[in-house]
Amino acid sequence: MPKSRGRDGARQRARAATETGPQTQSLPSNPSWFVPVMCGLMILGVLWVATFYITSGNWPVGAWGYWNLGIGMGLIMAGFVMATRWR
Repeated sequence: MPKSRGRDGARQRARAATETGPQTQSLPSNPSWFVPVMCGLMILGVLWVATFYITSGNWPVGAWGYWNLGIGMGLIMAGFVMATRWR
């Protein structure tokens, strides 16, 4: 009876696949300053908005009025945008 060649080929292909391993691309990590700046922006934004409400609009910059809320929210959003890039 003739010998099947399909099994030998399958064994060789399986052995070749395990020897090479998966081809993974390593992503570069963030610099060491990235996480502190990200957290700092979010915390500064929350403090900015909280200070505006606690002081009834006199602080952080009284002349800007309700633009203080936009600045605080902008700082928080910048921190969240950085959080999406964190690896």
